[in-house]
Amino acid sequence: MGSSRGTAGDPPDAPVSVEMLNRAALTSFLGNFIEWFDYASYSYLATVIARVFFPSSNPEVALLETFGVFALSFVLRPIGAVLWGTWGDKKGRKWALATSILLMSGASFLIGCLPGEQQIGMAAPLGLLVLRMVQGFSASGEYAGAAIFLAEYSPPDKRGLYVSLVPASTATGLLAGSVLVTGLHTLLSQPQLDSWGWRIPFLLAGPLGLVTHYIRNHLEDSPVYKEMLGRITRKTTDETPLKVLWRHHKRPLVLSFGVASMNALGFYLVLTYLPTYLTAEVGTSERAAYLASTVTLVVYVLGIFAMGHFSDIWGRRRMLAAACVGFMVVSVPAFMMLSRVGFLGIVLIEGLLCLLLTVNDGTMASYLTETFPTAVRYTGFAVSMNMANAVFGGTASFIATALIARTGNPLAPAWYVVVIAASALVAVLMSREHTGCDLREI
Repeated sequence: MGSSRGTAGDPPDAPVSVEMLNRAALTSFLGNFIEWFDYASYSYLATVIARVFFPSSNPEVALLETFGVFALSFVLRPIGAVLWGTWGDKKGRKWALATSILLMSGASFLIGCLPGEQQIGMAAPLGLLVLRMVQGFSASGEYAGAAIFLAEYSPPDKRGLYVSLVPASTATGLLAGSVLVTGLHTLLSQPQLDSWGWRIPFLLAGPLGLVTHYIRNHLEDSPVYKEMLGRITRKTTDETPLKVLWRHHKRPLVLSFGVASMNALGFYLVLTYLPTYLTAEVGTSERAAYLASTVTLVVYVLGIFAMGHFSDIWGRRRMLAAACVGFMVVSVPAFMMLSRVGFLGIVLIEGLLCLLLTVNDGTMASYLTETFPTAVRYTGFAVSMNMANAVFGGTASFIATALIARTGNPLAPAWYVVVIAASALVAVLMSREHTGCDLREI
């Protein structure tokens, strides 16, 4: 872990300078931005990637195969969550974050270099799957590490506001991906897009990842983590963070998984699947669908900060419960109206769904950070969040497409959201409130 061990005995009340806090915020923002910029690009370019890697006479089959690769990339997330969580709790937040960004950006860059199925046959989709799984593995430590790193630097009474920068960076990455894909669809012909245009978002990850790695490598670990090291160096233990977590914190781990399930499904369904739904089921043009997503993502980014601030005032549980109830009430009518309104109506409906998601997403990272003690915080956050993402997030687009194909009902994805929101609400109501607590006292 380098120099951070040399400062393990720092006093717990050592002040955090504005410069340190700003640098922690910047590196947390950049890492998640790169990760979700590439994830958004894959989803928004799903129809193009289907043509390049899964050429088929049946567009629906090709699209299912594309989303299947997207879903399979989440298989390694639970394994990655355990490993990154252990490394983050044992080796340090800084080490884990600096390493994960190299894997993520490197895999993204290589996807941009990958030949299509016409050039190398079956090796193309297999290579895409391998690189997507590397992305999934690295991403399993990125979001949790960035949120924890920033939370442990932040003042307790403004933790929700500061940590909301992490989901805001996620949405900004989606926004940038949406803007770029909209521009690509506008400026390039389909042959140009299929040949080289789709590669641009992935190739950009290379230099961005190197810059972020450099910044992270020159940061110190959080004061809360360094103080914890000062205590445990006097009493060593052979227990892994996962074993401690399962033995002593099983209830909050299970409840956190339940709470995070709504976030996982809502995030991927609303922010990455809806453009595909609008083009495939509603008949909206690709350009209009991506433009609508771009407009609503601006609302989403602004809403995230407001909801993070409100969670500091009203509490995490109250905000999370409100989001679950909102999705239970609004989802079916919203999907029903999408096929009955024009472009402006689609923007308003997507904006409403995005605002509901910000109530959840602007609160979730702070809630998970405050649920686990410092020694297992990275592991607890990463495992609960990534298990939920593996089960409900990565499969969202695939299951939504499959449900519609099986039932013939375009409202099937909305009913799926209602069921998951109801189960998440139960988990929220059973969890404890830790808003504004001192992270060293959990």
